[in-house]
Amino acid sequence: MCWGIISHAQPKRFHNNQLCERRKNMTKTVLGPDGRPRCGWCASAPEFFDYHDREWGFPVVDDIRLFEKLCLESFQSGLSWRTILAKRENFRRAFAGFDFNKVAQFDEQDVTRLLGDAGIVRHRGKIEAVINNAQMACEIVKTEGSLAAFLWRFEPTEETAEPQTRSTSPASHALSKELRKRGWKFVGPTTVYAFMQAMGLINDHAEGCVLRAEAEKARGKLQRPG
Repeated sequence: MCWGIISHAQPKRFHNNQLCERRKNMTKTVLGPDGRPRCGWCASAPEFFDYHDREWGFPVVDDIRLFEKLCLESFQSGLSWRTILAKRENFRRAFAGFDFNKVAQFDEQDVTRLLGDAGIVRHRGKIEAVINNAQMACEIVKTEGSLAAFLWRFEPTEETAEPQTRSTSPASHALSKELRKRGWKFVGPTTVYAFMQAMGLINDHAEGCVLRAEAEKARGKLQRPG
């Protein structure tokens, strides 16, 4: 879910002038239920406030949650994040809680089962990519110690761009390239950047958002894996 260029409400591509206007709007804030400012994208759906306040942008070092987010971001491509968020529990049930050690053992029978599951996005390519990526995640754990240790190695040392004004970054391009080199699928730089935003590898909360300082505080206290 990349707020800098594509919204969960309108996930299609925009012309350049539309992109500029959309990026400008995304950096604004909106008042939350408690009267305090939040990132502007929260206004797109009422359930986004809770997701924003409890999850988005706060650092995560749990392997399962990191793998889950990479998978959900790949499913979101071309769709709305609201759709994916609404189906998240269905995805978790369908994919064994995104335990990549279990998903790596899925076979063609599981693919058929998943294609018949109306509670998820039934896209064969993306379903098969999750299984493939689970196998690749297992390989990373063998060589790197944990998925978190590998992914957090790509945390940028310095962020100069204004929050939510871009859809990719040098770090997301580097991580995307390395993942694809290791055999991962559906992990382009835009998908990876959205993942980095959500999992707190960068703090992309808007200036003025009440959660920006809290996310930064959490990042400051975080013991980086590896």
